[in-house]
Amino acid sequence: MILYYLLTTAYVLVCLVLLLVILLQQGKGGDMASAFGGGSSQTAFGARGGATLLSRVTTVFAVLFMLGALVLAIIGQRGPGSMMSGTPGPAPAKQAPAQPATPKPQPPTPPK
Repeated sequence: MILYYLLTTAYVLVCLVLLLVILLQQGKGGDMASAFGGGSSQTAFGARGGATLLSRVTTVFAVLFMLGALVLAIIGQRGPGSMMSGTPGPAPAKQAPAQPATPKPQPPTPPK
């Protein structure tokens, strides 16, 4: 049970980091300064790198997001665990023997 809470906490942190990394990325169009070469480069390994550092981090956290969702869904589908799930229940209580049905007394009928 504690594993579920640890995974949920880690999943929330992955979600927050993914949100921040996505918001930090520059749009495809860029701004006016980058159009004329005035923008700073975000590449991790020089100008020839195919993907920027932020896009690589986004990819890693997106994969962690999807895997975390699947793992939490599988764990959550099993339902809550119980410490007593493997032990037999209490023995049924013995019932008292059934009493024979006694006829209900009829009220006396008035004479005619």
